[in-house]
Amino acid sequence: MATPTTRRGFLTFLVAAPTLTVATNLSADALPSLPAPADITDLGDLLILAGAPTANMLVLEVKPDGTVEFQLPRSEVGQGITTAVAMLVAEEMDIPVGKVRVTLADARAELLFNQLTGGSNTIRSVYDPVRRTAATARARLVEAAGQKWNLAPAKLSTKSGKVVAPDGRSLSFGTLTKAAASLTAVGSAEPKSEAEHRVVGTAQSRVDARAMVTGKMKYTLDLEVPGAMPTVVRRPPTINGSVKSVDDSVAKSMPGVLAIAVVPTGVAVMAETFGQAIAAKDALKVTWNRGTVDDLSDKEIKAKLRAAALPFVVPPLLTQHVDGEFDFAFVSHAPLETNSAIADVRPDRAEIWAGLKSPIVAKQTIAATLGLPQDKVTVHVTQGGGSFGRRLFFDAALEAAQISKAMRRPVKLMWTRVDDMRHGRARAASHHKIRATFALGEVLTFEHRVASVETDFRHGLGEILTATAAHLPVGGNLSFAQTVFLTTVKVPYHFGVVTQLLNEVPLRMHTGSWRSVYSANTRGAEEIMVDELAAKLGKDPVAFRRQTLKTDRQRAVLDKVAAMGNWGRTMPKGFAQGVAFHDEYKSCTACLVEMDARDPKNPRVTKAFIAVDVGRPINPLGVQAQMLGGLTDAISTTLRAGLHIEKGLPLEGSYSQFHYARQRNSPPQVEIHVMPANGEPGGCGELGVPAAVGAIANAYARATGIKPRSFPINFPVDFDPFPR
Repeated sequence: MATPTTRRGFLTFLVAAPTLTVATNLSADALPSLPAPADITDLGDLLILAGAPTANMLVLEVKPDGTVEFQLPRSEVGQGITTAVAMLVAEEMDIPVGKVRVTLADARAELLFNQLTGGSNTIRSVYDPVRRTAATARARLVEAAGQKWNLAPAKLSTKSGKVVAPDGRSLSFGTLTKAAASLTAVGSAEPKSEAEHRVVGTAQSRVDARAMVTGKMKYTLDLEVPGAMPTVVRRPPTINGSVKSVDDSVAKSMPGVLAIAVVPTGVAVMAETFGQAIAAKDALKVTWNRGTVDDLSDKEIKAKLRAAALPFVVPPLLTQHVDGEFDFAFVSHAPLETNSAIADVRPDRAEIWAGLKSPIVAKQTIAATLGLPQDKVTVHVTQGGGSFGRRLFFDAALEAAQISKAMRRPVKLMWTRVDDMRHGRARAASHHKIRATFALGEVLTFEHRVASVETDFRHGLGEILTATAAHLPVGGNLSFAQTVFLTTVKVPYHFGVVTQLLNEVPLRMHTGSWRSVYSANTRGAEEIMVDELAAKLGKDPVAFRRQTLKTDRQRAVLDKVAAMGNWGRTMPKGFAQGVAFHDEYKSCTACLVEMDARDPKNPRVTKAFIAVDVGRPINPLGVQAQMLGGLTDAISTTLRAGLHIEKGLPLEGSYSQFHYARQRNSPPQVEIHVMPANGEPGGCGELGVPAAVGAIANAYARATGIKPRSFPINFPVDFDPFPR
């Protein structure tokens, strides 16, 4: 697709001060040319397209001490983007990575669609604009040094935060900031070619790692906002229930209690400590109105999904075929940091602090809810302690604002773990039907019918899809969900006529995009069917995939993982290997696992091998971390972790009940190979889950002889649920 920048487009608006501030923008006659629909191939392309008009409205500051601060209009939730962006800046400015500080920008309404973090898209979308912004700053510093020395900028170079003259003289960036800020005109600044990269592509430890492991990292609840006191909410016994009446006579007289207020989501309690607030919350006597799914449990939801699955086109009697049906449970995002926010709402203004991946929509919604103009609402984006899609929604920030308005004082809101599990967002449950037909060793048709509980996209992505509708590669008049489904889920094999269709059941539940959205389940199920197809055709699973994959790049990744994991080696009874492949967001990966399933009720992945091609890796260590996270998510949700729904509420309320993988469930040996750079950066954050789901399920089938059809595979209610 077209590059969303031009040489002429880089105008700079400079602040004359002891610092050099470069705020890049596009002139009206230099907006990026929009790509033709044929150039749009996936969801990431649509996100880049939507953000193109404002992609270069970035702010970089060079300080007198030589450090560089870059304001990133994205959300860091542990995925490592601040490290990758620091590397891009350091590369272009020839300074150590440690001299770059990447901060998270406040909600900036002028960025329109360009401040949403999701779709494995951050590095894909900021790679060129960040480099050009840093190159512009470097050019101004070189120009300033040239004027001091009366030398042409072309004769000067930069190294280690200094401008260097041919005779060896040097000036540090810090001493040049004031002069550079005063320049009126500077020539065009082009980023380095990839061949000149010395930082990008090298392994770099995270810039925030020390703060994380020493407890110095400031998350939302670590912030000290004057007057903001601990606050929790008593929530209904079913999803979307509301307060009918409340008796707070006992609670308001308890130690430390400062305020109690009824809000749309329940009853808020503020106290001097969170412990006191929780105790008072539990002492409230509340009568509740019904929720929206009070009569639904897993059995009824599964029945609705099975009934909603669209029919196959090819009748089963016309040719040889393989059929499979699969069920996937609801899954909590379960980030370590539960939902939280700080809000200070006054009659004429409001200020919010929260880990937000769609801060512009949050700002707009909060302003409308409070009845304030948008320019009177300030939204600060804080570091998030995990997300996996959860922080695309801003329910805690909105709720905190409503509580602050009701109580007329600042609040520090924390959702408890039970709140987060039961009333937070979850990956929607889904049912899958797959039919593949074949003849003479070739796959003729591949049909996949997905029925899912409706996934909520009211966090900004829906608006982006509306804005880019004319460029959709899948045609118009599709729902948001169908558009996301068809721009992310693709079969990477030559399987004849392929059709993948989604039908959603509109249940009013708290759903949201969970890491890899539809691909984890959809492609996971498909990779199971690929193994079963290979068995029907009498072919080895790796050889069959290699034969049918579409590109040499894909085959190279599969070959690499097969070699890494010594595919096909003899294993004892109850042990087996499993393999799977996935291609998405201009990247691809293959996963090979070994499993000990001698006890089918307690299987364990003992080894995992992953090969991944992300086009151009900025930080290979970051890529490896993302793939490891995807593997762990897959181990969890394929084998044990999910949510049981009973009469309108999840039963799980803690990590002890939501069986996410522990250390004992993790493979002692994991090897991850990042393929050499071969193009523009692709997406990575969600890439690792689907292939790992397929590989784990296939290893289980080979080790036990049991074809897995319901996930998680082992899913008993082996705990006493917390009271509602």
